[in-house]
Amino acid sequence: MLDSLDDWLIIAVVVAILFYGSSKIPQLAHSLGRALGEFKKGRQEVEREIKQDAATASVSPSADRAVH
Repeated sequence: MLDSLDDWLIIAVVVAILFYGSSKIPQLAHSLGRALGEFKKGRQEVEREIKQDAATASVSPSADRAVH
């Protein structure tokens, strides 16, 4: 019965309406959207830092060999 994500989504929406009322749902959706946006920004920043560190690490050994 609850095999797909759509089934769980419908149940979550019904439960949210029961707990918070229909007037609070847009506020909750807005807050959730903003939170997901901040999470994505943070994830992208971490990925960018990891790529920069990897690029720096790959350049550094060749510079160390030239010095020694």
